[in-house]
Amino acid sequence: MHQVEISYALGAPSVADSLIRNPLMDLLQAVRAQGSISAAARGLGLSYRHVWGELKRWEQELGQNLILWERGQPARLSAFADKLLWAERQAQARLAPQIQALRSDLERALAQAFDPDTHVASLYASHDEALASLRSFAQAPGATKLHLDIQFCGSVDAIRALNEGRCSMAGFHVMQGAARGSIAQRTYKPLLRPGLHKVIGFAQRSQGLIVARGNPLGLQSLADLQQRGARYVNRSLGTGTRVLLDELLARDGLAAAALQGYDDAEPSHAAVAQRVASGTADAGLGLGLAAQLRGLDFVPLVLENYYLVCLASALEQPSTQALLGLLQSASWQQQLAGMPGYAPAQCGEVLSLRRALPWWSFRTARKPLHNQ
Repeated sequence: MHQVEISYALGAPSVADSLIRNPLMDLLQAVRAQGSISAAARGLGLSYRHVWGELKRWEQELGQNLILWERGQPARLSAFADKLLWAERQAQARLAPQIQALRSDLERALAQAFDPDTHVASLYASHDEALASLRSFAQAPGATKLHLDIQFCGSVDAIRALNEGRCSMAGFHVMQGAARGSIAQRTYKPLLRPGLHKVIGFAQRSQGLIVARGNPLGLQSLADLQQRGARYVNRSLGTGTRVLLDELLARDGLAAAALQGYDDAEPSHAAVAQRVASGTADAGLGLGLAAQLRGLDFVPLVLENYYLVCLASALEQPSTQALLGLLQSASWQQQLAGMPGYAPAQCGEVLSLRRALPWWSFRTARKPLHNQ
């Protein structure tokens, strides 16, 4: 087994698809796309001799053929090279939240070192493509000096992190119209306290079934998953999407055991989409944008609101004010509206728990939260 080493570079933001770059994977992808060593070298801005030498060096290092060297034929990847690229894509998709969190930690440390006046907002949040875009938007030339230090995790874990003082803000999402007595209420109500917490509007988004291109099984509902024996891939415990699934199952009168793969979980929407793209699952609950990015189809099932929550005492902090200004800007809301499945919803507005979560009840006495 070969050891993996991780390094990073300083420079301008990259538009590359991979979260972690690897020279070998870049070479193999270029050869696959271009069909020749010379064309791959030109596409990468390298010499033919360098690319050919590197491929031969890697073959010797790995003890495996990477390129099928047939005279008079276009260069083709070997079966091993195909598997290597596939495995790397799987790992990148599965570990995307952790990789993004690691990169965010490094960027935060460097931002503080190079510019002590930069505002830093630490945010634990349920994985969301719009939040990732907001982080990039905040770093664009001319934007306010705000760095979003985002740690992607489950909605429940995010709010707990806020209550334990590990972050200044948390991101979570709930289905629109969730009634009193719902699973969402039972999950989030014990974690939030009126007067102590304030909710900030962020976005409305659509969640549904991520399915293969063309939806070959004709899946239109959770009931269809059961009736057609579809292989389902779930989200991890503690995630808002797992809570949403249980809510939808209860609404439709279905048991968790009805889904083949209920206990087969992935940590992010991207990882769920990659499982469907790889053919190891037929469907998973997730975001339409995650499906679109991987050439998959999407069956919308429900609209939900994605909120940010902070302590009321944090509202006047410079980092929170900078974030509110960013969310309320017309340019950001225009970008958000252009993302498939998203729409601005009270974006940047400070809301009470009663207004944001209509199932809230004030009749029951609440126990004090720890670490407050």
